[in-house]
Amino acid sequence: MAIKTNGFIDGIFPEELKRVLQSLAMEWGDVVEDMKALQVIPMKGAMTNEVYQVNWPTKGGGEGIHRKLLIRIYGEGVDLFFNRDDEVRTFECMSNHGQGPRLLGRFPEGRVEEFIHARTLSAADLRDPETSALIAAKMREFHNLEMPGSKTVSLWNKMRDLLGEARSLCTVRDAKEFRLDVLEDEINMLEKEISKGCHQIGFCHNDLQYGNIMIDEETKAITLIDYEYASYNHIAYDLANHFCEMAANYHSDTPHIVDFSKYPGHEERCRFIRAYLSSSGDKPTEDEVLQLAQAVENYKLANHLFWGLWGIISRYVNQIDFDYLEYARQRLQQYWKIKPMLLLDSSVNSCDSNGYAGVGTREGA
Repeated sequence: MAIKTNGFIDGIFPEELKRVLQSLAMEWGDVVEDMKALQVIPMKGAMTNEVYQVNWPTKGGGEGIHRKLLIRIYGEGVDLFFNRDDEVRTFECMSNHGQGPRLLGRFPEGRVEEFIHARTLSAADLRDPETSALIAAKMREFHNLEMPGSKTVSLWNKMRDLLGEARSLCTVRDAKEFRLDVLEDEINMLEKEISKGCHQIGFCHNDLQYGNIMIDEETKAITLIDYEYASYNHIAYDLANHFCEMAANYHSDTPHIVDFSKYPGHEERCRFIRAYLSSSGDKPTEDEVLQLAQAVENYKLANHLFWGLWGIISRYVNQIDFDYLEYARQRLQQYWKIKPMLLLDSSVNSCDSNGYAGVGTREGA
């Protein structure tokens, strides 16, 4: 991860952040006052922000006794992807729901958060059946949250906005390679073909990669973190996003490479969806499981387009050490590869009594 050159990593904090930390020191009363004594540890795997764990020594606490907190430095250009004020409002509301870390303070370049004493999941954890079932139940709980703001799905207009940004930033060569001239037609087509049914809408995380999921090893409680992209959306999109993230490992030697052969198979996807639907206490029918699974598969296309555009834009606006352009290339290549296998005659779109749309049965990788 690229480190900012403002001296932060050397313990020389920006003045606004110093004031936040000093205010916390006065509130807590048990931490040392010397800012140079703080241990600052970069946390790997973030692709939008830079995140640091801070170990704050306590007075008379003995060696190794610390308060811990998390400092998030906002990535450059992220306002193109989401509204930061909306994201902070979501963060605070989630905290009030008991769903995530508390907000401890804000400064212009970022914020200070409560450090959750839980383990961040690894890529391998997503494939563990027991852990996967816990994630499924947590997703259902998340989707059922009542959150402030519009409940209108903005996915398609957001993608059009991202496409406009990508066109304005791209070189002629990149625009041609990524076929930006035809992507608006693709977005319009997807909106028409896969979202015209009665798909259930819920409050979605929209970025449920393993690094945004934490587990308490003792209680097995799951916590979802980082709500930058959270909004009301089709729940099938959120499930599809999570399945796509099973093909990624952001802590490998090549974090930008997505191994689509690791996308979960039909049985694994249905097992997750079955756990998701049954977490409310009612056992779903097999038809309900299959119908939602089918809808999820088509929303995989929207995921590839969204994150492909995200990668293109990030290449031009974000300084984090990550090969955004290659990541975008893979997501958009996968879109074109699986599109013929997934898009079916729109006449098969229909709603069942639970609000899930049946969108065919063809399998896609």
